Amino acid sequence: VQLQASGGGLVQPGGSLRLSCAASGSSIRINNMNWHRQAPGKQRELVAGITSGGSENYVDSVKGRFTTSRDDAKNTVYLQMNSLKPEDTAVYYCEADWWQYGDSVVAGRSWGQGTQVTVSS
Repeated sequence: VQLQASGGGLVQPGGSLRLSCAASGSSIRINNMNWHRQAPGKQRELVAGITSGGSENYVDSVKGRFTTSRDDAKNTVYLQMNSLKPEDTAVYYCEADWWQYGDSVVAGRSWGQGTQVTVSS
């Protein structure tokens, strides 16, 4: 199962971006999906997550500004980022737990390749 993250770019402070993370593979179901970010010289941090039931959680620094959602029909999760700040600048990664149904059920975890978000005037 591969994850493809997209939607990053350069935006001015106060602007918005919408990241997408699409899972590809046959007969898969996404369980929990998380968004992480890593800024230069800093450790990777968990930013937001959404469970299979749709429960969301966020790190305090993005609460009220970021919203994660999912479209299970498309095996895609989104991160809507509003009121962006320079400190949001980082490479954003998606990570998902999944099941793949075949002759047996296989569970696994995958990471996307990362998408750069730069907030600067």
